Amino acid sequence: MGSTFSGLEIGKRGVMAHETALGTTGHNLTNASTEGYSRQRVEFKAMDPIYLPALNRAETPGQIGQGVVVDRIERVRDQLLDGRIVAEASGEGYWTARDQYVRQLDQMYLEPGESSIRSKMDQFWDAWQELAANPADSAPREAVVTRGQTLTDAIHTRFDSLKNLSDNVNRDITLTVDKVNDLSRQIAGLNTEIQKVRAQGDNPNDLLDRRDLLVDQLSSIIDIRVDVRDGDEFMVHAGGNVLIQGGIGRQFVVTAGGRDDGYGRVMWAHDPLKGNEPYQEVAFTRTKGSLAALVELRDETIASEMQSLDNMTMNFADLVNEVHRSAYGTNGRTGLDFFTERHLTTNVLGNYDRDSDGVEDSTYLFRMNGTNPLEANAQIGLAGTVTLAAGGASNADGRVTVPYYPTDTVAEFITRINNSGAEVVARINREGRLELKATPAENAENPDFVIRHVEDSGYFLTDYAGILERGAVYDWGEPDAANLVRGGAESLSTAPDTHPAGWLEINPILLKDRASIASGFGANGRPANPGNGDAALAIAAIRNNPVMVGSDKTFDDHFAQAVARVGEMNRQSGVALSTENLIMKQLRDMRDSMSGVNMDEELAAMIKYQHGYAAAARFVTTINSMLETLINRFG
Repeated sequence: MGSTFSGLEIGKRGVMAHETALGTTGHNLTNASTEGYSRQRVEFKAMDPIYLPALNRAETPGQIGQGVVVDRIERVRDQLLDGRIVAEASGEGYWTARDQYVRQLDQMYLEPGESSIRSKMDQFWDAWQELAANPADSAPREAVVTRGQTLTDAIHTRFDSLKNLSDNVNRDITLTVDKVNDLSRQIAGLNTEIQKVRAQGDNPNDLLDRRDLLVDQLSSIIDIRVDVRDGDEFMVHAGGNVLIQGGIGRQFVVTAGGRDDGYGRVMWAHDPLKGNEPYQEVAFTRTKGSLAALVELRDETIASEMQSLDNMTMNFADLVNEVHRSAYGTNGRTGLDFFTERHLTTNVLGNYDRDSDGVEDSTYLFRMNGTNPLEANAQIGLAGTVTLAAGGASNADGRVTVPYYPTDTVAEFITRINNSGAEVVARINREGRLELKATPAENAENPDFVIRHVEDSGYFLTDYAGILERGAVYDWGEPDAANLVRGGAESLSTAPDTHPAGWLEINPILLKDRASIASGFGANGRPANPGNGDAALAIAAIRNNPVMVGSDKTFDDHFAQAVARVGEMNRQSGVALSTENLIMKQLRDMRDSMSGVNMDEELAAMIKYQHGYAAAARFVTTINSMLETLINRFG
């Protein structure tokens, strides 16, 4: 039979249930501005009735209800929407990080403008043009030196700006890796706490909110995939590896000096369960996460701009020096470079100790010149294939092959080499001889401005152009490979020191003695006449001559391409960031509309629970009055 005091228990349950609901509503209202908070909802259920189906069931009509209890307190959250936000956040993080640095990069290129490198170079050419018109005067020589110094200063300023930007990105990478590690530790710690709460049968709503917020922050930094298939073990995958597994959070490290430029690589830390295994580099997904953007900016975007500046600087200095060395100053002096050249090796044949074991094991050559004069429009009359070290358009073995045919002209074959994607460009120099020059290396493991491989299945590079000895296969991986170049040390130039844009200067001899600045060519071993300005005119003509600065034919082409390239990067990042921001705003608005706290809705719920609480309390008062009557009247 039912208990006399069961009504009190029913009322008590109602009061307690609505008190819990009111507390949850207050929790929602006070956390309305808390980042990552999801509103919580109390689910009521009817208490199990007194009489369940059994043999000892009392003979009463129907089941007797026992009031209400709180079944659970759950947070309002859409897991599918959360998954979409985690997947899209990496794109927003990538373009956010990239855009701020690309805008800084764009501001460095002042083209066109009076302070730009192009403007300073135009003034430098004009000074030589003026010297060609007045070779016997001292004022044009002073202008050549002054404008040359202004130009080198502008190049140094651009290089320093790029280097500082790269250093800033590198520091940002270190800070971002620290943040990833901190988030990984926090999420792993929360996983442990969540499991403890769940083991007691409770819903750790606030802990889950904190974990989801940290996962959102992590997803904007690196491309991750959340695995919740195992309810007892929350997992996060990144870069093809498990980053977080339950209470274990793996870490990233930045290895010191892991690159030729002194910057470290982002690696997985040692797995304590696998001992001291070798570090494994983190595999980043392109356009996913701010850390991937920073690594790409440092190792590709900014590094490429520095290489482009170095390439222009090195070719510019080499071309000016080529003319200046063979000309005479008004004091009769010749054989002087206009710009100083710093080389990686002091060995005239380019022998170099690449692995720093004290033994020369490689050959570092920047330029090879042929010994035979060629006619650009003459047909080759030979067939064969030239094989060169590859750049972007490489095959499996890192080589690119360039065929030539009997009906090809020399100019046509040179164009084919320059369009092949090899890390070598070709041109006919002022003496009419074929010239091969190295370009910056696409692979960071290889040095810049080093010719790494040259061979010819026929006789174009050997007997026809006179660059290689017949049957020779030039490869940089061996010392004394320069002996395979015809003409010896007179026909080659060794590789420059790292980053020519950072050290290029005017020859100190010319700074002390302006009369040593060459302006005319001699004849038959005699110095040039003081009124001869042919050499100055030849240097001024470099301005518009095809000089092959990488894939750009002229210096004007180089500057135009640089401005267009950086401007397009800036435009692309701005458009992409706006698109990603719009997508993420829509997704976040959808989540806020579902999981966010609505003040009006919560206040309405508070009034409802308040009335429910009052009704339950009134019910207790009524039952108490009945029991008082029962006890006092029948006592």
